[in-house]
Amino acid sequence: MDLQWTQEELDFQTEVREFLEQKLTPELRRAGRLMTSVYADHEASMAWQAILHERGWAAPAWPVEYGGCDWTLTQHYIFTRESTLAGAPSLSPMGIRMVAHAIIRYGTKAQKDFFLPRILTGEVFFCQGYSEPEAGSDLANLSMSAVSDGDHLVCTGSKIWTTHAAEANWIFALVRTSRTQKKQQGITFVLIDMTSPGITIRPLVMTSGEQIQTQIFFDEVRVPKANVLGEIDDGWTVAKYLLEFERGGGAVAPGLQVAAEEIGEAAKNQPGPNGGRLSDDPAFVRKLADARIRAEVLEILEYRVLAAVAQGRNPGAASSMLKILSTELSQALTELALEAAGPWGRAYQPHATAPGGPIADFEPPADGYASGEPWQAVAPLRYFNDRAGSIYAGSNEIQRNILAKAALGL
Repeated sequence: MDLQWTQEELDFQTEVREFLEQKLTPELRRAGRLMTSVYADHEASMAWQAILHERGWAAPAWPVEYGGCDWTLTQHYIFTRESTLAGAPSLSPMGIRMVAHAIIRYGTKAQKDFFLPRILTGEVFFCQGYSEPEAGSDLANLSMSAVSDGDHLVCTGSKIWTTHAAEANWIFALVRTSRTQKKQQGITFVLIDMTSPGITIRPLVMTSGEQIQTQIFFDEVRVPKANVLGEIDDGWTVAKYLLEFERGGGAVAPGLQVAAEEIGEAAKNQPGPNGGRLSDDPAFVRKLADARIRAEVLEILEYRVLAAVAQGRNPGAASSMLKILSTELSQALTELALEAAGPWGRAYQPHATAPGGPIADFEPPADGYASGEPWQAVAPLRYFNDRAGSIYAGSNEIQRNILAKAALGL
């Protein structure tokens, strides 16, 4: 594995940096810097997507014929890494990074022609309808029914933990079209227009106070069978393919490295437990050093996966390992940030942040006053939101089971 970029890759890195320097406005940088979860402020995210789309970089991982970029895997990594380091707001992954790949792989020509260009422009904004109140980690246990009625499926049931459903105008969902002895069979992958009669959205207020996730109720919602992706009763195949894009790839380590450096700088100006600076406290220094080391290890592992894919090899269980390491390190860093924030981190000040959704039952002060620095207002919200990191995209317990079987043969 060669850790040195080629001259062509260094030239591409310079091109990306110049683009980010030119196009990332102060408002967009603020939205990226003050994110309270993996989701940026919706308006900022869509504005950044429009800028990227104009350059042709909104969906670089798509095939070129659908609007993607003819980049090497290393270029994809460089682009993600530089965007993270520059503080760009994140794009919603549901459309561009997830369901679009399933549409490209399993969609009809009509589905591709309708959805793909509109996903790029943001005209179509997807949310994900997988989890149900009784089907989370055991997703194959889902029960939302879809009964055949001529050219339609009549869908009844509910989906929960659905991110940005209030902003979305389409949802990709798994529904139960038949019951067989094997519960993975009889599931269908369907695209549903969120303006269809019979859909009710109820916000879920997270511990951070944000309304990013929802529960959706479907009451005999009629969905054209033309909106089925793949084959009826074979949606599990589509879902497994899509899940590969939800878990893997990208450059997570650079963002965590930046977070560790920012915490270290902040600790120099914060009081420690014995009257000195927090940066002089041995216990805090040890925890921060451990986090920095883990971030370096994570980056090397990301390079290894990149090298494997570049050589045509499947990274296999490495994606599970990366998911575990990255989410647990992120949680550790939010704990350190909250510790560094001190008393200012105890104040609930969402108006000083750029949350990923509306804040429930909060009236900001008329003068906009916030105590401490903006990062100290962000720290507690990120802490609460990041508790979900070890659960989403397959809980870390499931990932450890995968590693036990695939890597250890247990």
